[in-house]
Amino acid sequence: MVEKVIQLKCSCNEYPWGQKGSESFAARLCAKTPGTDFKIDENKPYSEMWMGTYPELPSYVLKTGEDLQDVLDANSTELIGRSIPKKFGHTKLPYLPKVLSIAKALPLQLHPNKSLAAELHSRDPSQFTDPNHKPEIALALSDFEAFVGFKPLKDIESLMQLAPLQPYMPLIKKPRFDDQTLKHVVKTMLMASDEDISKTTAALLNIPRDSFGEETYIPDMIPRLAEQYDQTDPGIIVALITMNYITLKPGQCIYIPADGIHAYLSGTIIECMARSNNVLNTGFCPRGDRNSAETFCSCLTFTPHAADEAILADEKFSKSKNGKTKLYSPPLSEFSILATELGDGEQEHIEAIEGPSIFICTQGEGMLEANGKSYEVKEGYIFFVGVGTEMDFVAKKGLQIFTAFAE
Repeated sequence: MVEKVIQLKCSCNEYPWGQKGSESFAARLCAKTPGTDFKIDENKPYSEMWMGTYPELPSYVLKTGEDLQDVLDANSTELIGRSIPKKFGHTKLPYLPKVLSIAKALPLQLHPNKSLAAELHSRDPSQFTDPNHKPEIALALSDFEAFVGFKPLKDIESLMQLAPLQPYMPLIKKPRFDDQTLKHVVKTMLMASDEDISKTTAALLNIPRDSFGEETYIPDMIPRLAEQYDQTDPGIIVALITMNYITLKPGQCIYIPADGIHAYLSGTIIECMARSNNVLNTGFCPRGDRNSAETFCSCLTFTPHAADEAILADEKFSKSKNGKTKLYSPPLSEFSILATELGDGEQEHIEAIEGPSIFICTQGEGMLEANGKSYEVKEGYIFFVGVGTEMDFVAKKGLQIFTAFAE
């Protein structure tokens, strides 16, 4: 009989925007997995811990060392079920959950939609490693800052009246500032020379603070972003002038659609996305790492157009017996996220999910009962749970568990 609950061993990558050494929550979780060979180097940045079967950083079965995908391929009906392969055409997990620990701005980026992803993958498979889209959610575990989507057009139009920004406006003024005008502005900013960007950021710091209206974070943030990257980075003015700046508290969540412009700034999050690692970067990174502004702007969509439109509210989860589990359900079929919070001694019963799931314990300790077996659950422990498995959690010390699943 196939084991339905499988404890996993996962790894962290080391992008330069990650938090250093044991400051990184992702690294600390990784190191707490029992039997792991992962050791924290205090001089290295640890950015993302990946959980799942994406080949770039796959998860392994803790007990045997097998690649999780090999186990799923050999037992797909028992572990994945029939509906997921039918829906997506393969026996791979349709989602990729991660823990991110962010010390400085990630590249200003978007993820190509399915048709463009397929085209880019066939053209350049080394850079675009799959033909899939990558809508995602970011669920805050700590205070979290991000640039997400575009501001309301009237707010961008108002800021664009500032003298240092006038060179980025179209020469022929339209009767109204619309999405096409915004596209021109963003593209012109991204294609500007280092000298022009440097002049613009310096000039913005020299105008009166009240010129920015209520958005006084703009002059405050220019030196911070310039120090992280460079005063010549076009991401600074694209993000500060055209994009929503959002701060989240733990438990709040945002949704990024495919083709949605974004850049995460600081904090620790659970991130989950459709199974893809495709990205177009165009700011907050060295010039040599930027994709073409032409390609980037041709992909841009203009949703959301206000900060609150990016927020993904939690819902009650119908399969939670004791009401201790919240559901974050983005408008797509590849995944949803559950957040289970238990105080000392509390219990939660989750009815069978009709698809595969992966969960991580981010704090506390307790037990999981499933299929007549007991499993110890502690901070840093990660489990794959096969289709149709009921789960009973009991907390010894307050448990916090996040589960990615698809049905």
